[in-house]
Amino acid sequence: MKKEGNVMHGDAKYLIRFLAGADKRFEIPVYQRNYAWRAPQCKALYDDLIKIAKTKKNHFLGSIVSVYNPNSYDREYCIIDGQQRLTTISLLLLCMYHLLQRGEVVSKEKKLSQKIYEEYLIDKYGSEETKIKLKPIEQDREAFWLLFQENKQKKENSLITANYEYFYKRIQKKEISIDDLFESISRIMIIDISLNHEDNAQMIFESLNSTGILLEEGDKIRNYIFMGLSEKKQKLYYKKYWSAIEKQSGYDVSNFFKEYITLKQQKILSSKGIYTAFKEYMEQKDLEEECKEMEKYACWYEKLLFANTSIKKVNDAIERWKKLDFLVTVPFFWEVFGLWQQKYLTNDEVLEIFHCVECYLFRRTICDLPSGVLPKIFLFLHRDIFLLENNTKQYVAKLKYILLQKRQKEAFPSDEEFSKTFVSRNIYAMSTKTKHYILERLENKNSAETKNIYMLLAEGSCSIEHIMPQKLTRQWKEDLGENWQKIHNLWLHRIANLTLTAYNGKYSNKSFLQKRDFKEIGLKESGFRMNQKIAQKQKWGLEELLQRSEELEKTALEIWSFSDPLYRPFRKPLQEYTLEEAYCFKAKQIVKFYFQGVEEIVTSWRDFYEKILIMLHDKDKTILNQLADNISQQGLCNYVARKREFFQKQNCCQISDNIYVANHFSTQQKINILKKFFTLYKIESDEVIVSLKEE
Repeated sequence: MKKEGNVMHGDAKYLIRFLAGADKRFEIPVYQRNYAWRAPQCKALYDDLIKIAKTKKNHFLGSIVSVYNPNSYDREYCIIDGQQRLTTISLLLLCMYHLLQRGEVVSKEKKLSQKIYEEYLIDKYGSEETKIKLKPIEQDREAFWLLFQENKQKKENSLITANYEYFYKRIQKKEISIDDLFESISRIMIIDISLNHEDNAQMIFESLNSTGILLEEGDKIRNYIFMGLSEKKQKLYYKKYWSAIEKQSGYDVSNFFKEYITLKQQKILSSKGIYTAFKEYMEQKDLEEECKEMEKYACWYEKLLFANTSIKKVNDAIERWKKLDFLVTVPFFWEVFGLWQQKYLTNDEVLEIFHCVECYLFRRTICDLPSGVLPKIFLFLHRDIFLLENNTKQYVAKLKYILLQKRQKEAFPSDEEFSKTFVSRNIYAMSTKTKHYILERLENKNSAETKNIYMLLAEGSCSIEHIMPQKLTRQWKEDLGENWQKIHNLWLHRIANLTLTAYNGKYSNKSFLQKRDFKEIGLKESGFRMNQKIAQKQKWGLEELLQRSEELEKTALEIWSFSDPLYRPFRKPLQEYTLEEAYCFKAKQIVKFYFQGVEEIVTSWRDFYEKILIMLHDKDKTILNQLADNISQQGLCNYVARKREFFQKQNCCQISDNIYVANHFSTQQKINILKKFFTLYKIESDEVIVSLKEE
């Protein structure tokens, strides 16, 4: 390896050339974490190998960083980065060897099994203790070595074993021949970075994994799109599609693709899972057609991001919408823009849709309802509207109807609940963005003659003023009367006591009459509409605060108005809840559920419980195996067993050949137990959405 300053250089080479050599040994050092790849990563690797077999192109797997040990008799390399890839490829090669040896697959090359085993997996001249070339860390070593032993019990609760079994079953499907599979592995390339033993391997490992050299999700997607193209097509696609997507997304392509794949897969993504989800989505897609589609959505994204549609009123609505939780609503507004472009929605209808969403978001903010439910609501909102009558007719009326049907954490606050909370809440304690939004709306309302309040606030040309100041003078106490302390505590930060001024510093804690009658800068001379009414008052006390509170309550209901559309569907839509919600599921009939991008019809809560457990077990086979083998009979261990007889007369369900889980519970108990399983699988309860038929 060459080093220039702090830059490391390695050689590109074929992986099998890196593995080859009877006297080579690869040791995973103790400071490495356990082997962590699971079925999804193994699936992605095998899918890539199938593609390689069809395209006959080389495939870059990443880098392997190792330190050579000059004191070893064998050529020993300490693997400090790349153990996941190296271990997984070794498991795949071992599966191929065993299947060939047992005659379950047949190669045209008579000595392929011998070649795999002796060239890449073992040293046939080594002792029993040292002949296996890869030496995982201690926690994984036993499971790995047991796979080499015929007629030995495998370590079922290890990811090493689980992934070996995944590859074993996958190869048996014969999606490609064993010869093509080996050829695909032979086309895998790596960057081999071999360090001098004098280099500090631990420091280099930490540097590789903790500095900012990791690619952004958008960068990975860009590489995915361009690496398989010819140089000519790379230039064409960059100019025609990618450059436009970058510009239209404000050069934040990771966020754009997060929303794009969320919409296309109908699945809420984490920020770290964008690239993986994109690869899965693109598997069956034509690249150029999908680039056209992405560019179309990026164009709509730009209109939302920069409020630059051709309709000024829509742009104004977008600007207001952006002051709220706007990103969670992007997938829904993309659907709206699609209908708008196809003339299924008029300009006025689009305006009304923005108003409905603005009201829903703001009323929820004022009433302090949780924002965590919003991504799910807006991801499925267009679908829910369409499913009411399987068409997009009466789109706005259907939208209003669905929002008004929301309950509990998803609820649309009523006029009374919203208006009462609006005037009683500590507005000053809310986020700066929300405070500015509220005062802008109160000042401008829906007038055509507006002031750019956001710009004035951002520039510092004006600021929020407490009419009754935060620190009371003797004069203020006298003006407020004997209950001054109570009035001050209760009303100080409410909206009735807040306004806008360009002279906050000069007003300070002066008396109300001084603030009102200041020469040239007093409230009477103010250019803000809201100050004109305040300036008509002769004093500022409890009576005036109550009067302004009542006025603002009515104003709020005018600005954030929401009327019943009087639309009623032919049949009542299903009610959707996440398992995270504090909802009583007792005596409710479940119809279907949505989990990890899959929608499943179910006949009962028992059916739902079993299907979820099977999906969890398919995701990671080690967890239920570990629980089944644990003899403590505490916690979840008490619910999992190898044999049906363990549960005696109690009911249980079969999850796999030798895994049974108790299911003799009430509906709510089943849900509580599933939540405990989710914790083990590192899954959030709100990832499961259930659809209920309610009375």
